[in-house]
Amino acid sequence: MFNSLSDRLTATFKNLRGKGRLTEADIDGTAREIRRALLDADVAVPVVRAFVAQVKERALGLEVSESLNPGQQVVKIVNEELVGILGGETRRLNLAKNPPTVIMLAGLQGAGKTTLAGKLAKHLKAEGHTPLLVACDLQRPNAVKQLQINGERAGVPVYAPHPGVSSEFDTATGDPVSVARDGIAEAKAKLHDIVIVDTAGRLGVDTEMMNQAANIRAAINPDEVLFVIDAMIGQDAVNTALAFQEGVNFTGVVLSKLDGDARGGAALSVASITGKPVMFASTGENLDDFEIFHPDRMASRILDMGDVMTLIEQAEKNWDKGEAERMAKKFADQEDFTLDDFLAQMAQIKKMGSMKKLLGMMPGSQISRQQLEQFDERQIDRVEAIVRSMTQHERVAPKIINGSRRARIAKGSGVAVSEVNQMLERFTEAQKMMKKMAAGGGMPGMPGAGKGAARKAKAKGKGKKQQQKFGNPAKAAQAELEAKTKKAAAPAGSAFGQGAQEDFDPSSLNLPAGFEKYLGK
Repeated sequence: MFNSLSDRLTATFKNLRGKGRLTEADIDGTAREIRRALLDADVAVPVVRAFVAQVKERALGLEVSESLNPGQQVVKIVNEELVGILGGETRRLNLAKNPPTVIMLAGLQGAGKTTLAGKLAKHLKAEGHTPLLVACDLQRPNAVKQLQINGERAGVPVYAPHPGVSSEFDTATGDPVSVARDGIAEAKAKLHDIVIVDTAGRLGVDTEMMNQAANIRAAINPDEVLFVIDAMIGQDAVNTALAFQEGVNFTGVVLSKLDGDARGGAALSVASITGKPVMFASTGENLDDFEIFHPDRMASRILDMGDVMTLIEQAEKNWDKGEAERMAKKFADQEDFTLDDFLAQMAQIKKMGSMKKLLGMMPGSQISRQQLEQFDERQIDRVEAIVRSMTQHERVAPKIINGSRRARIAKGSGVAVSEVNQMLERFTEAQKMMKKMAAGGGMPGMPGAGKGAARKAKAKGKGKKQQQKFGNPAKAAQAELEAKTKKAAAPAGSAFGQGAQEDFDPSSLNLPAGFEKYLGK
């Protein structure tokens, strides 16, 4: 959603790189470009004015003029001010001292309240809570049914004593205030520690909707009132937020549809205009496309600095520890990286979500914005189909895959032979990289890579009497074996007491398990 804003700000900061000193004209020009970028992104005008004024004031101060790298210092200032308008710090839910904690959702129709209720319930369930969903939207057609489906998908019970209306021509007959009150009683009776109340909305702000929301709030006295706002509605987001703040006095904001392609800057203005923090963000249609809103991380994403912390959290949540330990042991034993391992690693990555999102969180990525947008998520499925079309022997020993086998694999996976060739080429490169890492060479292109080879060359250049060192344990063991074999081949009566014709037994070396394959045994 913030691609356009991110590109504009990144291009603006490029002009500051390499400058040892920034003039007032440089700062004025940068402030002007930042103002244009924010206005083009639909950020509210009062927020833009305050933001640019603060950035300009700090940029003209001593923290930039006395900095060794003034360009980077300006980027740091913009990042800090951006974090400020996004809310400053991460805000968590305030849980009630005496359960259940009551959370009320409010917002316009179509903002995504019902979907968000299911996402929030699943998120809280994963944290160890026992949420209950309460269906108080009795006016939108099939809203109750939608909440029941979302609750079933999330594995959370739904309290829905009234079915609501099934078409726009039906007249709503149920009392949402009574449903909300009875839902709290149901949660207490069945020992649910959190209650999420889904309320009705309208296409626009009106008195009837606000009165109903205010009556529900008065009846259930919620611990949190979350205002759900569509991040794609433009400048009207600020007016809608102010109307709900006056009508129901919400305690936090949830941004929905952040995966859209609209400019979305107005949604970022809500926290600054209302003084209420953004607490959660909805980033897709699936129930798992939901995350806690971190202002500092969102600012980093907007400034194209990546979001490593969220990436790590997703990896920790979805990565199979048993699989990771198996791969680590395989590296330690220096076993070959096979296509079965390749398939298992791809399955782990797919658990983490969209590849576009994961690549977008990577800082300093060499992938351009255009390449990222053109990335085909189905490519992973095609690679998986190719590997699954191979025999078990082909997965372990891909070198045997000749032309006829490639044609059979392509036909079985429904792709062209050229795609099979490309996949095998990429796998060969990955296999080489894994071997290099297992041998102690490090990741190619990363700091420290190649140090193992440098140590080998240094050891080789020393005197003959000094023992030669190897970065690869297998080579070291083999060298030790060859040296002892030569000693074993000495004439009878030597100090070693072995004749030249006797067979040497490698088991006498007490080598680690797994080295027999390097000895030809």
